[in-house]
Amino acid sequence: MSYAISLLASFLAVVIVLTLHEFAHAFVAVKCGDPTPKWNGRLTLNPLKHFDLVGLICFAFVGFGWAKPVPINPNNFKKYRSGMALTASAGVITNFLTALLIYPLYFWVSYSLNDVLPYYVYQLLSTFLQLIYAYSLSFCVFNLLPFYLLDGFRVIDALNKRRGKVFQFLRRYGYYILLFLIVESFICDLFVRFGVWQMSYLDILGWVMTFATDILGWPIMALWGAIFRWPIPSIFMLW
Repeated sequence: MSYAISLLASFLAVVIVLTLHEFAHAFVAVKCGDPTPKWNGRLTLNPLKHFDLVGLICFAFVGFGWAKPVPINPNNFKKYRSGMALTASAGVITNFLTALLIYPLYFWVSYSLNDVLPYYVYQLLSTFLQLIYAYSLSFCVFNLLPFYLLDGFRVIDALNKRRGKVFQFLRRYGYYILLFLIVESFICDLFVRFGVWQMSYLDILGWVMTFATDILGWPIMALWGAIFRWPIPSIFMLW
């Protein structure tokens, strides 16, 4: 039963995180003057319009994945570079804001309703909110990686007037590097699930994601901790 609850909570959390991320891209693109996302049916909170099946499965089982990219035509932007930068960064900003807003709700449910709600209802709700928080930070960090097809590369593309060797390398090989890191992380995670915990030390993407999400998450915990006088973990305790 606990595994089923975790799986259901994970799926529901992924649905919300991915949908908000892609909707943010579409919304900002339209506001910047490009109607392409609206014409393609992506200016919607309907998750079925945004899902990529493989990316969804990876997200649910590995902790990071992707959705279908929102189609845009940058030539329609009122201001090309600012439109590109704002559209590219909209998803990760939305993910961070989601984590920021969901954390106090998760903390309150976890520490105030554990003796109030029925056990399985409490487990589902608590796990669901925890995973929205964790997946929001994870997706935010994952998309900030400067590899082609991710938002991090698009931001670099929008703000970088030069097209030097580093940019060309990331443009040409970034997708393959990203694919290698995902596959390598999945294999390491598979070994860990079967008891070979030493493989966790070889999980390159896992190390990067854990380090980055802990740093990104600490200000959120510190802010709400200061407001409500909740315990604030040391940033060194997160590593």
